[in-house]
Amino acid sequence: MDRLLNHIEYPSDLRKLSEDQLPQLAKELREFIINIVATKQGHLGASLGVVELTIALHYLFDTPNDLLVWDVGHQAYGHKILTGRKKNFHTNRQLNGISGFPKREESEYDTFGVGHSSTSISAALGMAIASSLQGDLDKHHIAVIGDASIASGMAFEALNHAGVNDSNLLIILNDNAIGIDPSVGALKEYLTKVKSDRSLAKNNIIRALNFDYSGPIDGHDFDSLLKELKRLQNKKGPKFLHVVTTKGKGLSQAEKDQVKYHAPGRFDAKTGDLIPKDNTIEPPKYQDVFGKTMVELARKNKKIIGITPAMLTGSSLKFMMEEFPERTFDVGIAEQHAVTLSAGLATQGMLPFCNIYSTFLQRAYDQVIHDVALQNLPVIFCLDRAGLVGEDGATHHGVFDLTYLRAIPNMIVFAPRNEIELRNIMYTAQLGLAGPIAIRYPRGRGITINWQQPFQKIEVGAGLCLQKGNSIAVLSLGTIAKNVTEAIHNLEDIAHYDLRFVKPLDEKLLHEIFTKHKTILTIEDGVLKGGFGSAIVEFAVENKYRNSVHVLGIKDKFVEHGSVDELQRLNGIDSESIRKKIKSLQTKKPL
Repeated sequence: MDRLLNHIEYPSDLRKLSEDQLPQLAKELREFIINIVATKQGHLGASLGVVELTIALHYLFDTPNDLLVWDVGHQAYGHKILTGRKKNFHTNRQLNGISGFPKREESEYDTFGVGHSSTSISAALGMAIASSLQGDLDKHHIAVIGDASIASGMAFEALNHAGVNDSNLLIILNDNAIGIDPSVGALKEYLTKVKSDRSLAKNNIIRALNFDYSGPIDGHDFDSLLKELKRLQNKKGPKFLHVVTTKGKGLSQAEKDQVKYHAPGRFDAKTGDLIPKDNTIEPPKYQDVFGKTMVELARKNKKIIGITPAMLTGSSLKFMMEEFPERTFDVGIAEQHAVTLSAGLATQGMLPFCNIYSTFLQRAYDQVIHDVALQNLPVIFCLDRAGLVGEDGATHHGVFDLTYLRAIPNMIVFAPRNEIELRNIMYTAQLGLAGPIAIRYPRGRGITINWQQPFQKIEVGAGLCLQKGNSIAVLSLGTIAKNVTEAIHNLEDIAHYDLRFVKPLDEKLLHEIFTKHKTILTIEDGVLKGGFGSAIVEFAVENKYRNSVHVLGIKDKFVEHGSVDELQRLNGIDSESIRKKIKSLQTKKPL
């Protein structure tokens, strides 16, 4: 049997099919996604869940003239395959390949660049208003958003505006009761009730906001989807379609374990079984060191509270939830709320550990300044996925945190060199600090097998000398120290210092370094503009040092997707590039 997907490159090809051929195409599209992701890896479950919806939208609407916005974009693999990227989909998330998320520079069908949640309604409404102002009253504007994302404050702000605007906007709620972790909160409970009690659908919160609400309908049934989408095409103003889907649809393991199969790594495309790793004993992931240390500390300190915005598994706060559910809060995709909730807890003498991915804390910057730092409240921010995170690309790299946190008064900023340092700073923070602290650590595994060592208190603002030397002094911050250690191996007379704190700086140690060494080299895995290297240069200027100071870090441009090793090489902070830089400095005469 000739495969339908073989003849489809763009939605114009899709529209040549009859409606009764669409289920077969859905089957083939699922198989295509599964076969590629099984070996190349990526986000699986979300895209499998919206196959029928993706096909129906491109089949009925005149994309790219009609504008389709995917919230977050985890679920957009089918969209990419049907919009000209089938032949190079195998390069998904690889260096110089296609992005794992919709991206405007990549395709005219990607109407809005995404990666963080809850932006789709605002963006689509902006597009709809623009069309109205330009006199294009027939163009459709569609936002596809999940039940976890729509609970975010930004999504509600957009709903509030859209409900009093007569622009041609269709919001499709992809309700599968899960984001990365299961959806939480009162709205989730309400949506669950709506699915079982049709009377609630007739008089609900969406209708109260002036939307033409319809649903819930089965998102895997083409007859229902096509019928309702056709009806909505002829309706003007704000519309809302509630679609119920199953994340991981079509792969039994992905349906059963939706958290694990959100992004499962390599698996057998035929059976769905995860491909086991070898039995080599590896150091733990930093997230697991954090999660297990939280439990260890919480057993002795009853004031410790764990808070995360929808990253219970990713942050490994799941361990604390299992043992201390009354002191662990997954607040949903609500970073702003997570920060101010932590501030409120801190006013009452509690010790909130607010765990947010570095890239997502950007969404709560005002709350960090206004609600925490301005009041000098001892909130403990744990910034997972700091630095380069790899294949998720520009929307997810945690490379701005050193710069945006260093600018805030009262804020302590610490980067552990290894897992033991992470444990020790967490221990130190829960002993009591006068104000807030941000602890940034990377994605992935550490370097220490025997990491569960007795706690030791860290002196705030104190750096360390890791290797003595009399010529060039290399200053590093955080886990990038590993690359420096490799780079200076067998190089003569190179000193290596781990500053640990970018704020406050160890000025006593820096005076010693600048007095002893004429050439200084700083290394960081954050942006150079305003980061660790900038802090060292500022120190030199303020103290009238004329040493030769050189900085290595992330260049002044957004970092795309690729492996961490590849991206470090591109930015000159891998061990070989650092070694070459040091050798070049050795041949130059200092000022």
